[in-house]
Amino acid sequence: MQNNIVIQAPAQATRRSTREWQQADAAHFLHPFTDTAALAKKGARIITKAENIYLWDSEGHKILDGMSGLWCVNTGYSQPSLIEAANRQMKELPYYNAFFQTSTIPAIELAELLAQVTPPQFKHVFYGTSGSESNDTVVRLVRHYWALQGQPERQVIIARKNGYHGSTMAGASLSGMAYMHAQGGLPIPNITHIQQPFWYELGGDMSPDEFGKVAAGWLEERILEVGPEKVAAFIGEPIQGAGGVIIPPKTYWPEIQRICDKYGILLVSDEVICGFGRTGNWFGCETMGSKPDLMTFAKGVTAGYVPLGGVMVSDRVADVLIEKGGEFEHGYTYSGHPVACAVAVANIKLMQQQKLVEHVRDDVGPYLAQQFETLRDHPLVGEAVSCGLMGAIQLVKDKATRQFFPSSLEVGMVCRGHCFGNGLVMRAVGDRMVIAPPLIITRAQIDEMMTLIRRCLDLTLADVKAKGWL
Repeated sequence: MQNNIVIQAPAQATRRSTREWQQADAAHFLHPFTDTAALAKKGARIITKAENIYLWDSEGHKILDGMSGLWCVNTGYSQPSLIEAANRQMKELPYYNAFFQTSTIPAIELAELLAQVTPPQFKHVFYGTSGSESNDTVVRLVRHYWALQGQPERQVIIARKNGYHGSTMAGASLSGMAYMHAQGGLPIPNITHIQQPFWYELGGDMSPDEFGKVAAGWLEERILEVGPEKVAAFIGEPIQGAGGVIIPPKTYWPEIQRICDKYGILLVSDEVICGFGRTGNWFGCETMGSKPDLMTFAKGVTAGYVPLGGVMVSDRVADVLIEKGGEFEHGYTYSGHPVACAVAVANIKLMQQQKLVEHVRDDVGPYLAQQFETLRDHPLVGEAVSCGLMGAIQLVKDKATRQFFPSSLEVGMVCRGHCFGNGLVMRAVGDRMVIAPPLIITRAQIDEMMTLIRRCLDLTLADVKAKGWL
């Protein structure tokens, strides 16, 4: 048997035209959250290269990535230390599992490091490979915890409408997206949803602070409706990401914490997007003022270079699991994958060395907020808000009355089309345009991004007027 055989890619693979790649993509690749027939007709944009905060496609167009990939490339593209960590670990130990009473050095090193950078109540981690898996793990963990506490009837998990917690069966059930629930018989039993804390749409004549307490009160109403003795946990993102960067009023999360404490239910902070510096602290719960019992993470932990996710487990929960639980019948083939963990260690150390959390909190986060404030004079912009390096622009028909465009017009998609055509990735969530650029972004690059954003807003306004929608 021969070892170390090197198989080279066919020469024609590097010589295909963009159209040929698009045809192969349409023939074989089913994309997530995509109308496959529509994409096949249009043809996918083929991304071939990335560096710093920029992408290049197969036609040579340079694109400013205002979304950090998919909320994940926090430390930017082509970081040598992350690439070297993966390469080094692949050569030494590319894989081993954590099932057979074994562990690996990268998994242990990362666990120690996570215990250092997360809030003080967290000293244990359970690994997966994604945010969806992490939130599936939460469902298992919280119900197992209450069973061990002699309260197996505590099964119900309360989440929020328009919140996003993944797209697996449990993750999609926790997610409050009606369009996801319409496919596959979701949500699964014992998951219920309350309204989101979206002041601009739902606040009416209330001040944001008044609305924050009212919105948090919806949790207490649902707890009493279900029965406190049946409620296991409440889960929420500190800031709703995929739901449109919905930043709750500052009164919201402290009141949520008070309600969870009052009824003794577990509080779960989904930090898949907000974690690892995005909000100007290591974790969004620190920015928003809550003290969760469980904290899910993914994305930014490796900057998206390698898939990795997990759940930080507080002492309150971990002590019960360890002392009373025996064997926890749950896990994944890739829990604690050594390559992923090695990259995560390198990524967190890079963030510490470059002081990226401080960079967001003290420099580029406040600067982005100042620049976003200038967008409020645009005729289409109802609100422009940000926290750290997350931002949202609400496109509206009438600013004075906060009147939205009819959803059937898809004004947000019109704007997104102009963004793609002008070298900017900015996501459309309905008619809410959102950004989350890499944490390494500079003030000069924010200026560049803002110029592109305003250009695309102007082009969208011209389209809307030409179509008679305004």
